[in-house]
Amino acid sequence: MRDFWQPHRIGLIALALGLCVWAALTMRWDWIPRYAGLGLEGLWRTLWLLGLSLVIGFAMALPLGLAQAAGPVWLAAPARWFCTVIRGTPLLLQIWLIYFGLGSLFPQFPAIRQSELWPYLRQAWPYALLALSLSYAGYEGEVMRGAFKSVPHGQLEAARAFGLGRFAVFRRIWLPQALARALPTLGGETVLQLKATPLVATITVIEIYSVASRVRQDTFIIYEPLLLLALVYMAIAGAIALGFRWLERRFTPGLG
Repeated sequence: MRDFWQPHRIGLIALALGLCVWAALTMRWDWIPRYAGLGLEGLWRTLWLLGLSLVIGFAMALPLGLAQAAGPVWLAAPARWFCTVIRGTPLLLQIWLIYFGLGSLFPQFPAIRQSELWPYLRQAWPYALLALSLSYAGYEGEVMRGAFKSVPHGQLEAARAFGLGRFAVFRRIWLPQALARALPTLGGETVLQLKATPLVATITVIEIYSVASRVRQDTFIIYEPLLLLALVYMAIAGAIALGFRWLERRFTPGLG
């Protein structure tokens, strides 16, 4: 805690408090009660879209990284191709391709329209979640590829010499060390994933950014919703950064 109270941080906190006081006294905030419910709904949708896309995307990134780091060619090549395509195309393009592609294709099949999944597939959020998950998987697949390759090969050989099987070596040595080495990058990528969530507003998903846009359209108040939106994103990003720093302190000491 003592390390936190450094001069530059104290200065930034004082500046932030000063800006908050100035904004509270000089700007209009009477619109907040009217849009508070919609804002909370948008914030909740932003958070669960972020959380689910991280879980699904990382579950895909592990085999993608492992296939590129140590898999046979017939697994490594498709994994490399997938990561290259995802990282080489804009996320907005991916969202539109999935939404306007799959979203317009599914209604043409009566079996899908009569299934129990249709009430969900006719909405926009499943396509947004899919696009965000694939995007995160593509980037983190490359991160995990480097993390798996950075684990010293001698440690894996030593574990096998002690009689551990391949799965035991992977679970107890290779994967934990790879995750520990990838944590700093994963934290930054998670913050970037948060900043990518506003793009889902382009396919009518109501999240926190689209709520701020609606406030501007309804009230013609421009700066106040944007400033409040910036504070919300900064608070979430700060919580993510603190969480990953805690994980780094706990799991990376003594890592060579």
